[in-house]
Amino acid sequence: MSDRGSSTSTSPTEGELDEEMESEEGRTETERRGSPAPSLSSFSASLRAVIRIKQKYQAMKKRRQEMALGLTGAGALPGAPGRTSPKIFTFDGLTPGSFPTLSPIPQKTKRRRKKRVLFPNGGAHRAVPKQDRSRATYCLYLLLAIVFVQVYNAIENLDDHVLRYDLEGLEKTLRREVFGQQGAVEGLLSQLKDYLSTYVHNKPLVVSLHGPSGVGKSHLGRLLAGHFRSVVGETLVLQYYVLHHCPQEADALQCARNLSALISEMVERAEEEEKIPLFIFDEAEHMHEEILDALWQLVISKQSNEYLNAIYLFLSNLGHAHITKHMLHNSSVSMAMTASSRHSNLVKELTPILRNALEKLHPLWTEADILPLGLLERGHVMECFLDEMAREGFYPDHANIERLAGEIEYYPAVGGREYSQTGCKQVVAKVNLL
Repeated sequence: MSDRGSSTSTSPTEGELDEEMESEEGRTETERRGSPAPSLSSFSASLRAVIRIKQKYQAMKKRRQEMALGLTGAGALPGAPGRTSPKIFTFDGLTPGSFPTLSPIPQKTKRRRKKRVLFPNGGAHRAVPKQDRSRATYCLYLLLAIVFVQVYNAIENLDDHVLRYDLEGLEKTLRREVFGQQGAVEGLLSQLKDYLSTYVHNKPLVVSLHGPSGVGKSHLGRLLAGHFRSVVGETLVLQYYVLHHCPQEADALQCARNLSALISEMVERAEEEEKIPLFIFDEAEHMHEEILDALWQLVISKQSNEYLNAIYLFLSNLGHAHITKHMLHNSSVSMAMTASSRHSNLVKELTPILRNALEKLHPLWTEADILPLGLLERGHVMECFLDEMAREGFYPDHANIERLAGEIEYYPAVGGREYSQTGCKQVVAKVNLL
């Protein structure tokens, strides 16, 4: 609109041009009438006026055409240079249909204002709007609760199964009554705890204890048998002494059959009562070949699950020469070690040697976990005398105990340690002589 107004103010309108033309014609007519006779100068002036009027008329006509073309847009070409001649704005020749159609101006949609929630004046009655929760959240909470209950029940069942065998009481008993074998006791208890923590197994637990005479193998077996009789019953514990149950080698085959039948009966009874039986075989170095074969078939049997839920404990002095040699040669090295460290070192170094020697005797020991027992020192022998004298009712005189311990034969002192050749085997006989 500003461009049009400026063009209107600067360019002459059609009426002004007509008036100018009429004034020019009037002046020419007046000059013609007033002059007595036409002359050359007056004729040239009239000619110039006519030419000027014609030029102005042609210029006005051209401008009107340009203005008409600009309004209709028929002659407008994209990218054409703009005209520099002034335009005349008039309303002549314009019709309502000649205006270009303009796209409607998009109007902003009015948002509906949410009504404000008006609460009462009292703050006690004010309620916070509730948020909608997905039902899947409640399903997830329920699933987590079910998983937690299942895991908790599984842990409780494991604890109940271990508590049934009272391994804590067994540990206290072994630590109190077994002298000089704390490392072996810890290893045995660890294996029992791992095995008894569940009732489902893929193989029976087979442990073979080896050591020289008098180090406490038979005493350890008696303690285990007494404890398991108190927790699982007399009928689920077997102590088998080869020299007592089968002294004659000619009866070895029949003894093997009887032993297999007895073990089968015990594992079936244990399966019914959901308990794990214990089989202790003392003096295993005297067991006949037929008995070892029968036990090997029971240990590796995969026919039914009841044979997999059992504990086999073998006590023997097989490999005692390797244990004695290792203890005497490494006493100076193990002076600064604790009892557990010495036993772990003993197990680490002697297990491959003992396993190689035992597998040559019978393949039964390929299925067993080998646990060596070390030699007893002079202090351990004195503890054996003190315990035996207390059992027999004698006054525990320290001087008398040292005198009795001095009557035991020992190996030459190595690294400040004196190891007994017979362990505590002669303790009971010497106390009975008091």
